[in-house]
Amino acid sequence: MKKRTISRRRFIREGAGALAAGALAFAMPEGSAARGPGRSRVILIREREVLDDGGGVKAGVVKEMLDDALRALLGESHALRAWKRLFGPGDVVGIKSNAWRHLPTPPPLEEAIRRGLLAAGVAGGDIGVNDRGVLRDPLFARSTALVNVRPMRTHAWSGLGTLIKNYIMFVPDPPRFHPDSCADLAALWQLPAVKDKTRLNILVMLTPQFHSVGPHSFNPAYVWKYNGLIVSIDPVAADATGARIIQGKRREHFGEERPISPPPKHIALADSRHHLGCADPDRIELIKLGWTEGILV
Repeated sequence: MKKRTISRRRFIREGAGALAAGALAFAMPEGSAARGPGRSRVILIREREVLDDGGGVKAGVVKEMLDDALRALLGESHALRAWKRLFGPGDVVGIKSNAWRHLPTPPPLEEAIRRGLLAAGVAGGDIGVNDRGVLRDPLFARSTALVNVRPMRTHAWSGLGTLIKNYIMFVPDPPRFHPDSCADLAALWQLPAVKDKTRLNILVMLTPQFHSVGPHSFNPAYVWKYNGLIVSIDPVAADATGARIIQGKRREHFGEERPISPPPKHIALADSRHHLGCADPDRIELIKLGWTEGILV
């Protein structure tokens, strides 16, 4: 895997010019907005100060993180140009969030996405945020584009709750996708309400959960302040990168190899069986921005 580590201050000071060459080849949509030609670019950005003393998300910091990640992803020197590369006037954008009560998508991040869309020219009335009610939401029914955003966590049925899995609410019968450790979750991305609409994927790694036992299990002892976001056009590459971080944390915490259980096979199968994106680390260009202590990948 090709990896680069760049401090956020250096990135802001020098701009994204050095990343511009080849950015389209790595990042921009090719038919499905999820898969690039052969390789995928993933941005991992971390900021030591994004969480306050109580664990709350600082709105200004997370907005800056998202903007910096988009600039690196698309090789742009200004965040607004990056947003306008993906969205614009006339778009109707559904932000597919995640409302799991123990670890929801942080509202300040949802607002940061909304502000980016508004700056790109999307009308306020054409932006919506939803999770469990997407099938009944008129805005999602007429959407032209989607932003997929959710926290990473371990999951009793699929091994990990991922960006790939986040679209399970677009079917009326989610248990249909539970057999074989949710192996075929990537098939969700062929649904008419979803197909070819996803322009941006954001895997929230601010306070991920690295271990759980049983359905809907949550224990604060297995959540840590990683202070990161993973941003990509490719949901599979983003999830594969997040899975490596979760596995690294499990190794660090338990002092031994403790594989995620059940194995999150849906990530690899999203590549090999469903051709949604890149799960192979050798085909992922991982660019790291910001805080590197405890990065685990």
